[in-house]
Amino acid sequence: MNVSGAVELRHGSLVRRHDAVLLDLDGVVRVGPRPVPHAVPVLGRLREAGCRTAYVTNNAGRPPAELAGELRRLGLEVADGDVVTSAQAAARLVAERCAPGAQVLVVGSPALRTAVAGQGLRPVASERDAPAAVVQGFAPTVSWRELAEAGYAVARGVPWIVTNTDLTAPTQRGVAPGNGALVAVVRAATGADPAVAGKPSAVLFREAAERTGARRPLMVGDSLDTDVEGARRAGYDSLLVLTGRTGPADLLAAPPHRRPTHVGRDLRALCAPPQAAERQPDGAWRCRDWQARVTGGQVLLAGHGELSAGLWAACAAAWSAPVPPDPTRALAVLGRLPES
Repeated sequence: MNVSGAVELRHGSLVRRHDAVLLDLDGVVRVGPRPVPHAVPVLGRLREAGCRTAYVTNNAGRPPAELAGELRRLGLEVADGDVVTSAQAAARLVAERCAPGAQVLVVGSPALRTAVAGQGLRPVASERDAPAAVVQGFAPTVSWRELAEAGYAVARGVPWIVTNTDLTAPTQRGVAPGNGALVAVVRAATGADPAVAGKPSAVLFREAAERTGARRPLMVGDSLDTDVEGARRAGYDSLLVLTGRTGPADLLAAPPHRRPTHVGRDLRALCAPPQAAERQPDGAWRCRDWQARVTGGQVLLAGHGELSAGLWAACAAAWSAPVPPDPTRALAVLGRLPES
């Protein structure tokens, strides 16, 4: 694939096996205000080829139009409706459980209240309003009083839906408590457990698939515990890219419910044929010019070429072992590979 100019959509490319691509945002498409290398030209090429895309995020604090505007400023052609948030998924989940026009206690951002109202429901702010459900999402302004109102309603058995359970939220000053931490406050006070709409719940993924009309979507993410696990719960294939949270060590140690269908260095993997690891007669696993095997409790890796092919061979060997092996030696080999 041309890394400096136009992106080539190669014969037998991974994206051709699916009817839509669902993309996480942070670590996949962008890092802060900057695009991930190769993301903009790849997504532009997919759009030219007629591939349907949706951007799927656990961010419930900001409206889709605002997030879409940020993506457009990166150089992407994105409609507001191409962004699917956990607030929208939560609002839809509430609407499925309540009568039209029902009052819903909303704890969170204006974007969450807008999403709830968009489902034909009436947002309220107090348990005294006799809400039919409670929906909770993150906002930096959420107060003790709002959490208390949620707790009062949940304690009397009102259905409780949350946008996501991410324990942390990134800020310019560092890592701060996320919605999961606020959800834990209400859980501690009531002993109840909420229904979760965001990743890794299948609800958000199915909302995005329905939005694109997809029957065979591919989820692309950088996280095993949200993007990959959520795709598996929804029954969708997943591509893990190595541009964000997850590194080779995390992938080699992944439990079965967090193992992706495909792996790639970055979004260019969408335009190339997928990696395939095959077991050899001697028990080794081969992917392109790499071979990996487990010997003496160690993952041994040898070969040359694209890092992701070596990593995929090592994963196949590690995941087929009856006991999780030590990946240290394989990681040392992968760590010596030059970036491309």
